[in-house]
Amino acid sequence: MTTSRADGLLRRPGASQATFLELFFDLAFVFALAQLSYALVQHLTWSGAFQASVLLLAVWWVWFTTAWITELFDPHRPAIQMLTIAMMVGALMMAVALPDAFGTQGLVFAGVYVAIHIGRDLFLVIALRGHDLRRSTIRGLFWFGLSALPWIAGALVHGPARGALWTLAVALDYAAYVLRHPTPGIGRTPAAQLPSAAEHLAERYRQFYIIALGELILLAGLTMRGTGFTGYRTVAFLVSITTAVLLWRIYIFRAGELLSAAIAAAPDPARRARFAFHTHLTMVAGVVVTSVGAELVIAHPLGHSRPAWAAVVLGGPALFLAGRATFEYVVFARVSRSRLTGLLALAALAPAMPHVPPLLSGVAATAVLAGVAAADAARARRHPPEPLSLRGARP
Repeated sequence: MTTSRADGLLRRPGASQATFLELFFDLAFVFALAQLSYALVQHLTWSGAFQASVLLLAVWWVWFTTAWITELFDPHRPAIQMLTIAMMVGALMMAVALPDAFGTQGLVFAGVYVAIHIGRDLFLVIALRGHDLRRSTIRGLFWFGLSALPWIAGALVHGPARGALWTLAVALDYAAYVLRHPTPGIGRTPAAQLPSAAEHLAERYRQFYIIALGELILLAGLTMRGTGFTGYRTVAFLVSITTAVLLWRIYIFRAGELLSAAIAAAPDPARRARFAFHTHLTMVAGVVVTSVGAELVIAHPLGHSRPAWAAVVLGGPALFLAGRATFEYVVFARVSRSRLTGLLALAALAPAMPHVPPLLSGVAATAVLAGVAAADAARARRHPPEPLSLRGARP
């Protein structure tokens, strides 16, 4: 392509809203997150939690890199549409293989993951010939080629060796982003080319978080359908839906609404965007763990609880609140006491919850979230809206 044709692939200045193509792409991740929850509930151990964390990081990285592409390039262009749909198909294939990724489907999962990233960057290296952005794509291709080695090597071995190699691969992918893809001969990616379009990034983060909540609701509904209506299961289902509503309310209150303005107002928008990247990943992880807890509570409302069950029922909301507290710090440079109080309350409940029915654990976790939401509402009535933080957030 000539430079002018490459320029034709870029978004026009000011065209920063998310498009229907991006929403369509996100549909694959409802399935991916549901598969991740299924994998965790089937292996609710420390090793299962570790494996689920590695898989979530891989799934999130596919989503985020695609959001980066659709921030830079015009999703209305046929070439970008074809590229995005191809990555969506790849994400669906990863999701199908995900529950057995640490078993017999490891090569499928890792192979598709590598193909998505290397295939995308090869396409862009060709499409951007003669354009300044081509160097950024070459940097990405270099680093994904590097991380492909432990991804594929890990798929060819079994047991702890696969976990170790895939952890190394994920660490390479994320470290490359944080360090701005330092590459021999061409240096690092300029800060101006990192994801920093405030309106687009904020909207995409909010959309993915809503996708995660959709997975919670989907899993609760499917579990209820599979177990049938009984009095206690119906109560457990309603508690789970209430939890989803509270997770939405606490997320969106003030900080969630003002993320785009916070990124735009920062002295270094790319740095604040990187911080928002990490906080949203933590909150999404919290929602996934909460989904596992909801499934257990609905399926076994009065069953004999286990420490691992109590850990996910309380740990999911705790992980969300931890991410939400750091997210609030990004936007306002302070953390509400209600977030910290909620975390302390969940920690205080933890020793007793393995000794009570799962439904009671679910009610307790929901009550803590309700208290946080009520504190938010009270604060909004007592205090005027506060200014955004203009301090740069550390990545």
